[in-house]
Amino acid sequence: MSLKSFSDYLLLEKNYSQLTLKAYMSDLQEFSEFVRFEYDTDEIIAVNYQQIRSWIITLVEKGLTNRSVNRKISSLNSYYRFLLKIEEIEVNPLSKHKALKTSKKIQVPFSEQEMKKVLKEMSLTNDFEGVRNRLIVELFYATGIRRIELVQLELSNVDIINNTLKVLGKRNKERFIPLLPSVIETLETYLKLRSKLDVIVDNSYLFLTKKGVKIYETLVYRIINDYFSIASSKVKRSPHILRHSFATHLLNQGANLNAVKELLGHSSLAATQIYTHNSIAELKKVYSNTHPRSKN
Repeated sequence: MSLKSFSDYLLLEKNYSQLTLKAYMSDLQEFSEFVRFEYDTDEIIAVNYQQIRSWIITLVEKGLTNRSVNRKISSLNSYYRFLLKIEEIEVNPLSKHKALKTSKKIQVPFSEQEMKKVLKEMSLTNDFEGVRNRLIVELFYATGIRRIELVQLELSNVDIINNTLKVLGKRNKERFIPLLPSVIETLETYLKLRSKLDVIVDNSYLFLTKKGVKIYETLVYRIINDYFSIASSKVKRSPHILRHSFATHLLNQGANLNAVKELLGHSSLAATQIYTHNSIAELKKVYSNTHPRSKN
């Protein structure tokens, strides 16, 4: 069975993004090379669990984290489940596999004070890049969108009249997020400066570099890391921490968990519940400071 059929299945039936598709195919290609070298076969369709387990051990010995190994095995498992579906195999060699244990990562969000400090600092610069960078931070914090979602935003996704943003999330699932008046104000300023660029190559995309080409993910990460290094001593300063801050601050203010789920574009409530950790911590703090008997 050609991997091309599986690739088409992920893209056309599962609606996976090109980025996700690339990761899946890269994992399968890596495993193919492993069995070719270790077992002298080009047919990963016929491998057994012991051969897969041998690959897992090799990955661990190379220093990959359990989380990374689990992701690769997940790609492989999806492939074998696809083969079962189209009746190319009768048994999934990974049917009894148990994922490697991983420690739960507790993401520490930026505080409201850190957010205010960064936004205040960014308001001092009014050239194209300064306003663009401020809009990027404001959008992350006001909408909770993912980094790839921000990079892929197009001009047509923005509805200034109705103050909404259309976001294309995982598996090409659309969602609409309301925009705050302050974000609209920064957005309008950015669009005016954007229209004055000497050259615009990727005109359909919202965020551009000074050269008029579509902004890229590593640049977005660098922007967030650089600005927040001024206001925060946290080790991790990334777009995802801004997404985490968005969700945590909403929950701290009493937002409904289901509403936050929809805003974040999660397919299940379980994915959203990881953001309640800091919200509960905030509730404990309020409870401790205000309950009459806590002072005893």
